[in-house]
Amino acid sequence: MSVVRTQGSCVAIRSLSPSSSINRCSHGSATSGCEPVIVNLDGYVKTKKSLQWLYADAATCGTPAWIGKGLTCVCFKRKGAYERICINLTPLQEERLKRLKHRMKVYFDGSRPDHQEALRALWSATYPGQELQGLISDQWKEMGWQGRDPSTDFRGAGFISLENLLFFAKTFSTSFQRLLKKQGGKRAAWEYPFAVAGVNITFMIMQMLDLDASKPRTFIRSVFLQMLSENEWAFDLLYCVAFMVMDKQWLERNATYMEFNDVLKSTRAQLERELLMDDVLRIEDMPSYSLLC
Repeated sequence: MSVVRTQGSCVAIRSLSPSSSINRCSHGSATSGCEPVIVNLDGYVKTKKSLQWLYADAATCGTPAWIGKGLTCVCFKRKGAYERICINLTPLQEERLKRLKHRMKVYFDGSRPDHQEALRALWSATYPGQELQGLISDQWKEMGWQGRDPSTDFRGAGFISLENLLFFAKTFSTSFQRLLKKQGGKRAAWEYPFAVAGVNITFMIMQMLDLDASKPRTFIRSVFLQMLSENEWAFDLLYCVAFMVMDKQWLERNATYMEFNDVLKSTRAQLERELLMDDVLRIEDMPSYSLLC
């Protein structure tokens, strides 16, 4: 189990296995302690104030002995039933979430040597053996950047979007090259620009996971935090899966460039559905992970 906790509040996620030993709050308990919060699996956190009708008989839930007083107890709806779980964010999760948040806040800076080197590394991984003429060159258009200078396309998602592309190119080179060269299926008449699509996918995942919010608002975020404790590169792996799902949906819809945002929305919806499956505990457990090679 895992949970996000911010300044005295906690958000629970599902149990990892049926045999998982977790202290759970009883709906019928009259013990004073934490104020109920509803987290729908497909929605946002709702406070007790907006859902008083649900707690006519139980305005509060008991606090497990090992949980500090005043922590928020969280309820989530599964198949018509509500369940409450109070647990802590582990030190490992805190550390990895902090690092991921830092990555998300780094803007691309073309004057930084490490950012320049990352661009060169992306080129080398994308076009092995082909010499790059310069960080500003018409060659970048081949990869699907909008102009000669790819740095102008990073504004929305920052440096992490470049890291995601580089991770994809190095970790799943076959899949990366297949999407880059549009080798799969009957392609649409108007294709999406590969690199720019990658930046948009990073931004979409950042919004979906809601990691930068001061307080947790989605169940998806809590699910992802458990995955992050399993693998520090969970965000990058999810990015690779998302890119494959997006391309698959693009082909199935025979989409045009004007429909890219619609394809991105349906990609997000599919990712959310898979992340919330009971047997998906790691990114590698997602059904769409099998698309990668």
